[in-house]
Amino acid sequence: MPLSLTRRDPEAKTLRALDRALRRLPPRHRPDEELQAVIDLARALTGATYGALAVTDSSDRTLGFVVSGMDDRALRALKTPPQGHGPLGSLRYDGKPVRLDDVSEHRRAFGFPPNHPSMKRLLGVAIWAGGEVRGSLYVTDRRDGRQFDEADERVMTTLAAHAAHVIEHDWY
Repeated sequence: MPLSLTRRDPEAKTLRALDRALRRLPPRHRPDEELQAVIDLARALTGATYGALAVTDSSDRTLGFVVSGMDDRALRALKTPPQGHGPLGSLRYDGKPVRLDDVSEHRRAFGFPPNHPSMKRLLGVAIWAGGEVRGSLYVTDRRDGRQFDEADERVMTTLAAHAAHVIEHDWY
């Protein structure tokens, strides 16, 4: 494939960036360190303000939660991770990406923990592991103010596939 085509291909761009990010990790690293690299990359490649990756068990309880774009003080103020009852809850049932221009207008926009940062736009994708949804990967509010688009969704689904591999092989 000519270089000019690969620059426009979100999956190829994402895979190259993921390869670079994973090479920076220590040879023997924990699964949460690799998932942190995934969410950091999701936020960077989509231009999002915040990002998060949740790992859930078969009963949809949050087992792991990594974030990007929040400092330690803001994270401590959260006390508990979001439980995915709101707009992201649909990922558990149908596994289809969620792209919202205004989270507050969604009929299921509730369940944010106290001190949760405000957000307007959201893009979330399911993480499939072992044939079932075992987590979610999502980003909010592009720093340039634009809406998330199809290319952003392709970036996220590519990264979710890698997160699924980590969860399936290294987490459980």
